Amino acid sequence: MIQHLIPNCRSLLTLAIVAGLAIPAAAQSTTFTCAEKPVGAIQLSRASVFPTAAGKATFGFDLQTLPASFLSGGACASDKPFFFSVAASDGEYRVTVVLGASEASTTTLRAESRRLLLMEKHLAANASDTETFVVNVRTPEIATPGGTPETVKLKPREIGILEWDNKLTLEFNGEHPAVRAITIEPVTDVPTVYIAGDSTVVDQDKEPWAAWGQILPLFVTAKVCIANNAESGETIKSFVGERRYAKVMSTIKKGDYLMIQFAHNDQKSVPIPEYKELMTRFIADTRAKGATPILVTAMNRRNFDDSGHIVMSLGDYPQTTRDVAAGLHVALIDLNAMSKTLFEAMGPNGTLKAFVHFPANTFPGQTTELKDDTHFNAYGAYELARAIVQSIRDQHLPLDQYLRPGIPSFDPAHPDPLAEFHLPPSPAISIETPYGR
Repeated sequence: MIQHLIPNCRSLLTLAIVAGLAIPAAAQSTTFTCAEKPVGAIQLSRASVFPTAAGKATFGFDLQTLPASFLSGGACASDKPFFFSVAASDGEYRVTVVLGASEASTTTLRAESRRLLLMEKHLAANASDTETFVVNVRTPEIATPGGTPETVKLKPREIGILEWDNKLTLEFNGEHPAVRAITIEPVTDVPTVYIAGDSTVVDQDKEPWAAWGQILPLFVTAKVCIANNAESGETIKSFVGERRYAKVMSTIKKGDYLMIQFAHNDQKSVPIPEYKELMTRFIADTRAKGATPILVTAMNRRNFDDSGHIVMSLGDYPQTTRDVAAGLHVALIDLNAMSKTLFEAMGPNGTLKAFVHFPANTFPGQTTELKDDTHFNAYGAYELARAIVQSIRDQHLPLDQYLRPGIPSFDPAHPDPLAEFHLPPSPAISIETPYGR
C-alpha cells in the first residue's frame, strides 16, 4: 500500500508583501486568509487576482483560475485546480498552508513548475491541518562578484514558465482542494539541495511528463529546500555553457548540497574524458563553497532484450560516474543499477505505465501515439524518486536527516502497485517531447 507522506509542522510563519514589488530577502510577514473576519491577515476574495488589471502584481489567484467558493467555513475551496501566486525574488521561502473546509476535502499541493509538496491530503468536514514546506524561487539573473550583469541562457520553452519568473506559485489540486490560509516567509537558515541534470531530472512543467527531481520535495521536511536547476536537453557541458552552473555557484553556500546526474545527452556530444573532467570540476567547486556533492548515475532507458532484461544503452557514462565518485570519495546514488532492477521487475508491459506511452487521443490535440522510452510519467518519476530516497537512507547520507519520518521502505524489485498510485494531473498539457540532443 502506498503511504502518502504528510509533514507534521504546526508553526504558522508569514511573509510581507511590498506593493508592486518582488519580495525582498529581509521582508516582514503577512498572512493571506479565506476567513470571514481575518485577524492580522489579508482577506482573499474574487478580486484577489494575479496580476492586477494595472499590471502591478503583488499577490492573488493566478493563471485565470479562482476557487469555486470563498469564505465557506473560512476556506477557499473548489472542485477544480486553482493557483495562487505571490511576487518574489530569488531565494528560499517557507510556505505554510492551513488546509480544510466546512466540507470534506482532498488536496494535493505543488509549487512552481509542478514540484510535488503534498500528495492527496484527506480531511473530514470542518477539519483543519497545517503543513509547512520550503520552496526555492529563481530568476535568470546571476549575481556576479564584479557586478557585471549575467543571465542564464534560457531555451524558448523556458521563457515565461513558472520556474523562471518573479513570483512564487502554488497549485491546489485534487478532488476537492481547500485552503484556509497561506503564509510565506523568506528564509536563509535552511540548507538547499541543488540538482544539476537533464530532462529525466527536471521539473517538467506540463503533463504527462514528469521527472524524479520534481517529486523529491514530497519526501523532505521543511528543514531543507530542493532547488532543481536541471533542464531538458542538457549535457554536463551545456549546463556550463548556458550559465546554469554559474547560477548554482552564485547562490550555493556552506552546508548546501549539489546532486549531479548527466549521461542521456552527453553520450551524443561529450567525450568521456571531458565528461569526467567537468564532473571533477563540479565536485571541486562545490567543496570549495563548503557544500557537499552527490553523484547520481543516470537511470536506464526502457530497452529490453528478448529475455526481459534491460539493455544498457548509456555507454561508459554510468561507470565513469561511479569511478569519479570512488576516486574522489563522493557520495554516489546508483540510480542506474536501481532502475535496472525496477524496470525488470515491472517488465516490458509494466514499464509502459511508467514511461510516456499513451494511445492517440488520450490528450487534447494528440492525434498520434505517444511512445517515449526515455521520459517518465508521474508514476515512473515517483518510483525513481522512491529509489533515490531509499539509497539516501540505506547509505545514511547526510541528507537522511532531512527525510520525512515514516517513509515506507522501498525495494526496486517490488515496485509500488500502479493501482495504488493516484496523483491528480496538473491542468497544463503538452504532447511535445522534451528537448533532447
